[in-house]
Amino acid sequence: MRIGVDAGGTFTDFVVLHDDGSMTTFKLRSNPRAPAQVILAGLARAAGSRKAEVIHGSTVATNALLERKGARTAFVTTAGFQDLLEIGRQNRAELYNLTPAPRRLLAQRALCFGVRERAHFDGTVVVRPSARELKRLAAKLRRADVQAVAICFLHSYRSPANERAVAAALTDLNAYVCASHEISPEFREYERGSTTFVNAYVGPLMEAYLDTLARARHYRFAIMQSSGGFLSALQAAKHAVRTVLS
Repeated sequence: MRIGVDAGGTFTDFVVLHDDGSMTTFKLRSNPRAPAQVILAGLARAAGSRKAEVIHGSTVATNALLERKGARTAFVTTAGFQDLLEIGRQNRAELYNLTPAPRRLLAQRALCFGVRERAHFDGTVVVRPSARELKRLAAKLRRADVQAVAICFLHSYRSPANERAVAAALTDLNAYVCASHEISPEFREYERGSTTFVNAYVGPLMEAYLDTLARARHYRFAIMQSSGGFLSALQAAKHAVRTVLS
C-alpha cells in the first residue's frame, strides 16, 4: 500500500493506492497546533496496523513563516553588524517615497547579539571569540528565554570555525541552534543571514513535527522537498526545515 499525504493549512488530503490497484481519497481538517497527529490519524484510517509507504508534502514551515508563528529566535552575528537583517539591501518597493512604512521584521532588535570575531574574505581567521565572551553570550540567550538561535558571521562561508565555536558553546542552551555555513554557505551576509534566521525561526516546529512522524514505525515516510526530491522522515528530522525549503 502506498499513501500520498498533502498537509495544508485548512485540510490534510490523503490519496491511497491499495495493493489491488484501486485508489481512494479523503481529507481531514488540519490542526495547526498538532499537524503530525492529523497525519497519523489519517494513516490509521487508511492502513490501520498494516505497513505502508507514505509520500508526504507539507506547508507547515511556510504557514508558520507567513503567519509569524515561529519560535522566539535570537540572531548572533559579528559585533557591529547586529542591524544586518533590518538594513537588508537597498531594494525599495516604493523608489520615490521618502518616508516608507517600516518593514515588519521577524528578528526582534533586542534579540540580536554581536560577538567579537572576524574572518577575512579569503577565510583567514584573525579574531576568534573568547571563551569568556561565549559564556556571556550563552547567559544572555538563556535570560532572553529564546527557543532558537541563528548564527551568521562575516565570511563564514569560507571559514566556519568561529560559527562552530559559538554553536558548540550553546549546546546546553536547550534551544534549536543553526549556523549559516551549514544552511547557506554562500557569500553575501544578508542573504545568508536571513536564510539562516528563517531556518531557525521555524526549525523547532519542524523538528518536533518530523520527529513525531519518524517515530511512527508502521509507515515508511518519504518527505517531499521543494526541489522535487525527498528524504526519509528520520533524515528529514535531522535536517529540520532545510528538508522542506531546499
